[in-house]
Amino acid sequence: MKLKTDIQSWKTTIVGFLTGMVMLVSQVINLLDEDPETVFKLEIFLAALAAMGIGLFAKDGDKTSKELGLGESK
Repeated sequence: MKLKTDIQSWKTTIVGFLTGMVMLVSQVINLLDEDPETVFKLEIFLAALAAMGIGLFAKDGDKTSKELGLGESK
């Protein structure tokens, strides 16, 4: 993966990262508080990591593959 690609798709990366962070933080709070009513859910934690990964590897809708240097390589 090229850094150039990440910078040009910054909108998607930021949205994916923020979505994942909100989910992660809520689960960490559930894990660390002493309230037995709140439960840490591994599924949500893993979904948050997946959202962050998708945000990192997805490209913005207003960018073409050619603009991002993802065109055909021979």
